[in-house]
Amino acid sequence: MLEDNNTFMIEQDLEGWVINKCDGWRDHYEANYSQMFDEYYRLWRGQWSAQDRTRSTERSKIISPALQQAVESSVAELEEATFGRGKWFDIKDDYMDQDTADIAMLRNHLEEDFKKNKVRKGVAECLINAAVFGTGIAEIVLEEEKEFKPATQPVMGGELQAVGVNIVDRTCVKLRPVMPQNFLIDPVATDIDSALGCAIDEFVSSHLVEQLQESGVYRDVDIQSAAPDFDIEPDQDLARYDEDKVRLTKYYGLVPRHLLKEAQEDSEVEDAELVEFDDDDDSYYVEAVVVIANGGTLLKAEENPYMMQDRPVIAFPWDVVPSRFWGRGVCEKGYNSQKALDTELRARIDALALTIHPMMAMDASRMPRGAKPTIQPGKTILTNGNPAEILQPFNFGNVSQITFAQAQALQTMVQTATGAIDSAGIAGSINGEATAAGVSMSLGAIIKRHKRTLINFQESFIIPFVTKAAQRYMQFEPEMYPVADYKFHTSSSLGIIAREYEVTQLVQLLQTMSPDTPMYPKLVMSIIDNMNLSNREELIATLEQANQPNPEAQQAAQAAQQAQMQFQASQTAALNGQAQESAARAQKIAVEAQAIPQELEIDRIKAVTTNLKAGDADDKEFQKRLKISEQLLKEREVAVKEGNVAATPNPQGLQ
Repeated sequence: MLEDNNTFMIEQDLEGWVINKCDGWRDHYEANYSQMFDEYYRLWRGQWSAQDRTRSTERSKIISPALQQAVESSVAELEEATFGRGKWFDIKDDYMDQDTADIAMLRNHLEEDFKKNKVRKGVAECLINAAVFGTGIAEIVLEEEKEFKPATQPVMGGELQAVGVNIVDRTCVKLRPVMPQNFLIDPVATDIDSALGCAIDEFVSSHLVEQLQESGVYRDVDIQSAAPDFDIEPDQDLARYDEDKVRLTKYYGLVPRHLLKEAQEDSEVEDAELVEFDDDDDSYYVEAVVVIANGGTLLKAEENPYMMQDRPVIAFPWDVVPSRFWGRGVCEKGYNSQKALDTELRARIDALALTIHPMMAMDASRMPRGAKPTIQPGKTILTNGNPAEILQPFNFGNVSQITFAQAQALQTMVQTATGAIDSAGIAGSINGEATAAGVSMSLGAIIKRHKRTLINFQESFIIPFVTKAAQRYMQFEPEMYPVADYKFHTSSSLGIIAREYEVTQLVQLLQTMSPDTPMYPKLVMSIIDNMNLSNREELIATLEQANQPNPEAQQAAQAAQQAQMQFQASQTAALNGQAQESAARAQKIAVEAQAIPQELEIDRIKAVTTNLKAGDADDKEFQKRLKISEQLLKEREVAVKEGNVAATPNPQGLQ
C-alpha cells in the first residue's frame, strides 16, 4: 500500500499476495466463463446432461455429432496447413549479420529436438483446446533428462574396443498444453505480456513434486493437504486422488520486489512495517516465478531466470474478441444451431418411440387378477372377454417428414456458423500420394477459410514458441547451441507458403531470361534463399563463390576486350575511308547533273538549225523542227531525273 513516493506498506507475505491475486482471477473466470466452457466441452464430447432437457417428458439423450465434426474438421485443416509440408518453421539470420552458419545449425538442432520431444503432439492438443474453448494455452517447460549415447573405450592395451553407453545430462524444452479451466490471468489483460501476471492452477501427482524437491528445483518443505477443487480438471473424479495429488499454483508475472526478497531470505516481517526505497533503487515490481503448493506452501520464489525476461506461457485465440483475452472458438460459433438440432432430434426420437410403441388403454375390470399390462414382442395377454373391447392402443400418427428437412437445415447452419466444411482430402492425389499442385490447391483453400485463425495461431503461438525455445537452448545448452548472435527472424508455415508463392514467380521470371544476363544469378540466389532447404546456406555460399571473378579469366576477358576495341577502331577507320570516297563520288555526280541541262540546250539548238538555209529562218520548217526538238528534250530531261543520264536521244530525223 503506497503512503508517499518513497514508502510502501507491507501487508502480507509473497504466497499470500499471489494466492489473493489468483483467487480474484478465479472468481472472475467462474462468474463469466466456467459454465459456458463446461457446456462446450460436453457438446464436443457428445455427453448428455440433465440441463439439456427442454421438457419434463423428454426421454431421448442423443447429442448430434455436427459440432464435433466441425471441431475436428477445423482442427485437421489447420494441422494440415501448419504441418502438411513437413517443415513447419524456419529461422533466418538478421539482415545485419553476414555469417549465417550458426543460425542454420540452430534451425537443424531445433528440428531434431522438437521431433524427439514430440512438440507437434502438444501443438495439436492446443489447437483442439482453441477450437473447443476459444483459446489455446501452453506452458514452455524445461526438464533435465539423461541422454544415452553409444560409446567405445579401448581395453587390453588398445587391442580391443569395449562398447558401452555414455550418459549426458541435458536440458530439454517441451511444450505442455494447459486446460483453460486451469489457467488464471488478469481479467483486464488482452494477452499474456500485458497482464500483471498469469498462473497455472492444477492438480499434479505428489511424486512429481517430491522428485523436484529432491533435485533442488523446489524447496524441501512439508506440504499440507488441500481440499479437492472440482473447478480444476472437471472431467476427472478428484475424490479418488485426494491423497496422491497436490494442488500446484505456478505464477509467472510481476510481484512486489520486497516480498520476493523477503521470501528468498526466509525472513518474517510484521504487518504494518514500513520499507524505505531510495529514488535510485529499482522499481516496485519485479518479474518473478513463484510456485505454491495447496494454497499456502511456498515451493519456489525467484526472479525471472530467462535471459530475455519473458514469461514461459503462450496463448492464442481461435477468433479474437476485441478487448478480451479469451477468444471465440468453433463450439461458441455453432452452439445455438447445435442446441436447436439436438432438440429437434430428441423430439423426433421420442415421437417415433410413441408411434412404434404406442400407449395402451385397458379395461382393468376385465383383466385377470395379477396381470401386468406391459407390452413386449411375443407376449400373451389374457383377458376376460373380447380383447378388441378390452385393449385399445392410442394412435399418434406417423412422424412428419418435415422434421428430417429441418434437421438437415440445422446441420447446415452449424457448418455455416463454424465455417467448417468437411474436406474430401488433399486434391490431386495419385496412388495415395498428394501431388505438389494438389497440396498447394488444398492448402490455398484452407488458408482462405481459416486465414484469421491461422494468422493468430502462427503469430501468437508458433513463432513465439520457436523463438522462446531457441533462446532457452542457447541459454541452458550452450555446448549444443553455440550461437553467438541472438538476433534472428522466425517464420512459420504461413510465411513458408508465401515464400513458395514468391519462388513460383521468380521461376517464371527466370524462364524469360538468358543465363548470360547479369540478373540470372541474382534470381537463382533469391529462389534458393526463399526455399525451405536444409542445406540452403551451403547452396548460397557455393553460388556466391561461383559468381566471384577468376583473376585469370578476368585477365583473359580484359585482353579480349582490348582486341575487340582495336578491331572496332580499324573497322571505324575503314568505314571513314569508304565514307569519304562515297562523298567524292556523290559530289562528282552532282556536278555532272548540273552540266546536263546546258548540254541539252546546246543539243536542242543544233538539232533545230542543222541543214537550214539562211532565208528559211521564219518559215514553217523551222517551227516544225523547233517543236520536235522541244518534245525530245522534255523526254530526255525526264530520263535524266530518273537517273538515266547516259540516255541522250539524237534527233536523227532533223537533217
